Amino acid sequence: MNTREILGAFAQIQPMQALSAAAEHAAEPIYLQGLAGSGFALATATLYASISRPIIAILPNKDEAQYFKSDLENLLVGESIYFLPDSFLKPYNAARENAMGVQERIETLNALRKNNKRIFVTYGSAIAEYVVDKIELEKSSIDIARGQNLDTEFLMEFLEINGFERRDFVFAPGEFSIRGGIVDLFSFAHEFPFRIELDGDIIESIRTFDVNDQLSLKEIAHFSLLPNIQDQRDQETTISITDYFDPKTLVVAFDLSFQIEELGKAWEKALQIHQEAVDFGREVIPKHPKQIWNTPKGLMSALQPFTQIHNSGARPTGKIEIIEFLQQPQPLFKRNFSMLTEWMQSNKAEGLSTLVFSENSRQIERLIAILADTQSQVSFEPVYQGLSSGFVDRDVKIAFTTEHQLFDKYYRPRGRQKYSSQTSLTLRELKHLKPGDFVTHIDHGIGRFAGLEKMDVHGVKQEVVRIVYKDNDLLYVSVNSLHKISKYTGKDGTPPSMHKLGSPQWDKQKKATKKKVKDIARELIALYAKRKLQQGFAFGPDNYMQMELEASFFYEDTPDQAKAVEDTKRDMESPQPMDRLVCGDVGFGKTEVAMRAAFKAVCDSKQVAVLVPTTILAQQHFRSFSKRFAGFPITVDYINRFKSAKEQKDTLEKVKAGKVDVLIGTHRILGKDIEFKDLGLMIIDEEQKFGVAAKEKLKEFKVNVDALTLTATPIPRTLHFSLMGARDLSIINTPPPNRQPVHTELHMFNKDLIAEAVQQEMERGGQIFFVHSRVKDIHEMARIIGDLVPGCRVCVAHGQMEGHELEDAMVQFIEGEFDVLVATTIIESGLDIPNANTIIINNAHMFGLSDLHQMRGRVGRSNTKAFCYLLSPPVSVLSEDARKRLRTLEEYSELGSGFQVAMRDLDIRGAGNLLGGEQSGFISEMGFDMYHKILDEAVRELKNEEFDALFDQPDDISSRDCQVDTQFEMLIPSEYVTQTSERLALYSELSNINTELELQRFANNLKDRFGKIPNTVAALLDTVRLKWAGKQLGMEKISLGNGGMRCYFPGDANAAVYHSDSFVAIMGFVASNPNKFSVRQTDKALIVSVKGLETVFEALHVLGEWDLHRTTEI
Repeated sequence: MNTREILGAFAQIQPMQALSAAAEHAAEPIYLQGLAGSGFALATATLYASISRPIIAILPNKDEAQYFKSDLENLLVGESIYFLPDSFLKPYNAARENAMGVQERIETLNALRKNNKRIFVTYGSAIAEYVVDKIELEKSSIDIARGQNLDTEFLMEFLEINGFERRDFVFAPGEFSIRGGIVDLFSFAHEFPFRIELDGDIIESIRTFDVNDQLSLKEIAHFSLLPNIQDQRDQETTISITDYFDPKTLVVAFDLSFQIEELGKAWEKALQIHQEAVDFGREVIPKHPKQIWNTPKGLMSALQPFTQIHNSGARPTGKIEIIEFLQQPQPLFKRNFSMLTEWMQSNKAEGLSTLVFSENSRQIERLIAILADTQSQVSFEPVYQGLSSGFVDRDVKIAFTTEHQLFDKYYRPRGRQKYSSQTSLTLRELKHLKPGDFVTHIDHGIGRFAGLEKMDVHGVKQEVVRIVYKDNDLLYVSVNSLHKISKYTGKDGTPPSMHKLGSPQWDKQKKATKKKVKDIARELIALYAKRKLQQGFAFGPDNYMQMELEASFFYEDTPDQAKAVEDTKRDMESPQPMDRLVCGDVGFGKTEVAMRAAFKAVCDSKQVAVLVPTTILAQQHFRSFSKRFAGFPITVDYINRFKSAKEQKDTLEKVKAGKVDVLIGTHRILGKDIEFKDLGLMIIDEEQKFGVAAKEKLKEFKVNVDALTLTATPIPRTLHFSLMGARDLSIINTPPPNRQPVHTELHMFNKDLIAEAVQQEMERGGQIFFVHSRVKDIHEMARIIGDLVPGCRVCVAHGQMEGHELEDAMVQFIEGEFDVLVATTIIESGLDIPNANTIIINNAHMFGLSDLHQMRGRVGRSNTKAFCYLLSPPVSVLSEDARKRLRTLEEYSELGSGFQVAMRDLDIRGAGNLLGGEQSGFISEMGFDMYHKILDEAVRELKNEEFDALFDQPDDISSRDCQVDTQFEMLIPSEYVTQTSERLALYSELSNINTELELQRFANNLKDRFGKIPNTVAALLDTVRLKWAGKQLGMEKISLGNGGMRCYFPGDANAAVYHSDSFVAIMGFVASNPNKFSVRQTDKALIVSVKGLETVFEALHVLGEWDLHRTTEI
C-alpha cells in the first residue's frame, strides 16, 4: 500500500467523511476525539487531500511540530509543507536570535506571500510573533529568473543597502560573493544559497549549491531574493501572521487551550524581564514584548475568524461539533517478538491489516527474517516512509505500525540542512597554509611558508611557492611539486627548529626515522605473514537471533558502521584468524560493532573476552553488553578489583566450565590463572593504553584467536593502510543519523540557572555532569551546587586524584549513588553514562571547539532529550574567536558534521601511541604529514625488497615521484580565482589527485565555482596527467620545451625499473625508432630524448605509446 492509497482508504471512513463535511460548512469549532499516535497527522493529511483548503497546524511545542511536519511530508509525498519556527532560542525571550529559525521563518513568510493555499505547521510562541506587513515584504524582495538581464551594480547596491555582506565564499544567509561572471548569494527565504552564472549581463543559469563543498546541487529557473526582514520590523509595519492567511484557511490545533495558558505564563515572564531591565537601568533594554509578540488574548482573537478543528483539550461551553475516531496507540513491544507475532495474529483474526512504516529498507528485511524464523505464519505490508508514532484504527481496519517503536529506537524527524561557516571548511582550513606557517619539504626539511609568487621561467609565467629556510635561504617550489610539501603539525603547537638548505642534518634525520619505522613495520608485517599461515576457527553464517539483535540497534546503522560489521563478520567466517582495527570517534558506534561480533561468536558456542584499559570501562561495558543482550540466552560477566576474592574465584570457575559466554575485564583477563573453555574472540578496547607486558601477552593470544581492536584515537588512515593492507582497518567517520540533537544554550554564570538545570534533571531521574576546569576550587564549586539544590548528592573527580580514588568516584556515579559529578575535562575520555543527560560547562570560552564537542557528546546518548549549558563571561568581553566557537556550538546541536575534523587533523597522539613513544619524537621533529610520507616510503621499500613474496605485486616499475618542468604557461590565473589562499588550496588539492576520475571531478568543480576553464588551467591539468604517466614508467623527471621532451630514468643502476621486462620492452621500442628517440647516459640519470613535440598533449601521446608497448610485449 502506498501513502496515496492509505489516504484514499482513510477518506472513506465515517468519522473522516463527517470531518470533511463539517470543515466545509461548520460555523462552530470542531472537536476530534479518539485519535492516537500519528492519527492526528493522518486525519490532517487526508483532510487536505480531499477538500484542498489551506491548513495551519498549531502544535504544543517546537519538537512536536517538527514530528507533525515530518509525518505530513511522509503522508503527502511531493507536497510542500512549510514550517514556521520562532526567531529566538527560547520562546518569549528576545535575548538571543536563532539564525536557523529566522531563515526558515522568512522562507515560510515568502511562501505565504506567493501562495497561501498550502499546509503550514507551527506552535504557540511562533505564531504569536509579529511579522512585517505584505507591502514591506513586497518592497524588500527581488525576483531573479534565468534569461533576464541582471545589472550587477544595481544588485550589489540592493544587497549592501539590505545588510548583505560581501565574502570570498558564501556560507550563511545574508552573504554574497562575485567572482567574474559568477554571483553567489544566500537569500533569507531559502534553505540553500544560489549561484548565478552570467553571460555578459544575461543570466545564463541559476543553481542551488551546498555550502560545505561549495558545489552546485540542481538547476532552477527562478527565485526570490529576500534580506533579513526580521531586522526591519518596527511597530508601524508589523502585523499578525494570520493577516497573510487565506480566509478559507482551516486552523488545526492540538490542545489550544493548554497552549494559550502556557503562553500566558511565558508572556508574564517576558514582561517581568523587560521591567527588570528598565528598573535596574541596564545598558541594553530589550524591546517591550508587545512590540515583538501578540498577547495570548490577542492571538485567540486573530484566530477567531477561521474554522477551527481541535484535537483534545478542554471543550468550551457553547455550540461545538464533536467527531469520534476509533484509534488506540501501538502497543509497546520493547523488542519482544513473540508478543509482536501474537498481536499480528489477533489483528488478522479481527480483520485488521498490519502496515509497518520504515524509511530504512534494511530494517524491513530484518523484520521479515526475524518473523520467518519464529515460524508464526504472520505477515505485514511494508510502507517505505517514516511515521513518528504508531496506532490502530478500527474504522479503516489497519494497524499503522512503526519500525522504530517495534525495535525501541529513537525516531528522528526529517530536518533541513544546517549551515555554518565555522564547520564548513574546517578540514581545508587545517590543511590551508597561511604566510608564516611552518612547512616540511621532503627533500629539504622544515622552513616557513612565504606565499605564492609569479615568476618568469624560460620567458613563461609560472606560479611558485616560496619557502624561507634558516639564515633567510629561499626555496621556490613549482606548483607541480606541492605534494612534496606538507604543513608542519607538531605536538602541542610548539614551534620546530628550521633547517638550513644544503646541510646534511635533514637527510640524517630522515634516514634515522626511516630505519626506525622499517624496524616496526618489519615486525608488523612478519606478524601479519605468520597469521596468514595460521588456521583459526571459521564461524558460520548469521542466524535469526543475529538478525533480531541487529534490528534492535537503537540508532540507524551508518554506511561506515554497516561496512565495519560486514567486514568483521567476513573475517570471522574465514579460516584465518581475524585481526581487525575499528577506529571512530566517541559515540560513533564502535561498541555496537564489537557487540555484534561477540554475539556471532557466542552463537557458534565460542567464548568472548573483552579487554579494557580501566576498571571504569569494565563496569561500563558490562552494563552496556548486559543491557544489549537482555532477552537472549547469553551470560555476561566481568572481573575487576571491585569484586571480592570469592566472587572473582567464582567467575573464573564459571569461565573455565564454559558457563560465562562474554567475560569483560582489565589486563587481569590475561593472567595465567584465567582459563577459557573455548575462547573464540578477543575484543580489545583502546589497545594503545595498555602496558608493554600486556601487549606482548596479547600478541601470543592473537596468533590463533580472532581479535577485534577498538580505538577512539583516530589512527592515521594511510599509516595503517600501508602497514596492514586495507582489509584490516575499518574507519567509522559518521555519527549515527538519528542521534538526538543536544539542546545547547549559552549563558553567563548564574546560580539560579544552575539550580534550575540540576533540579529539572533530577526530577526526571537523571544525572548531571558539571565541568569545572580549575582543580584548586573544584570542591568549592561542588559545595555551591550542593547548597543550591538541597538533597542533591555531589561528587568530585579530577586528574590529580589517586588512580583508585578517581575510579571509585566515577564508579559510584555510574552506579547512580550521586546526582552530580563535578569534574575537570576527564569526562571527555570515553565515559558513557546513558542516565546523565545534562551537562553544564563552566568557563566554556576557555575550551577549544573539539574539546567542547567531545564533552557535549557525553550526553544525549539515549532516548532522553539532553541539555548542554555553556557558562561564560558576558559575550561582549569574549574574544571574537571564543564568541564564534560558543555560538557555533549553540546553533549546531548535532554530532559529527565538520567537527570530526576539528579533532586536530586526526590527532597526532594516535600515531605516537600506535608506533610507540619514541616515534613521537620523530613526529615533533618533522611534522605529522611528512612523517606519514616517510612511513609510506619505508613500507613501500620493505614490500618491494624484503616481503615481495608476501605481497604479490605485478611488474611494478613506477618511481616514487616524477618532476615535470615545462616551458608552457601553466597556472590558475589570479583573475580567475582571486583569493591567494584559495588558489594555493586548489594547487594543493591538485597535487594530491591520483586518478583520472578525480581530475575530471576537480575540473568540473572549478568550472562550477569559477566559470569556464582558462587554457593555462587546462595545460596545468595535462601536466598532472604527464606526471602520472612518467611516474608509472619509472621516470624521475620530465623536461618539456624547445620542441622536444627529455625523460630522466634513475641514476642508480640497482633501481627496480632496470630489472623489469617493462623497461626492456620500452628500450626496444626506443631503439627501433632512432629518428624520433635518442638515449644518453650520464652519472646522474639515463636520459631518453624525444624530438618534434610542441604540446603537453603530444608528450602524453608518446608516453601512452610506450606504456601500450610495454604491456603488449610482456
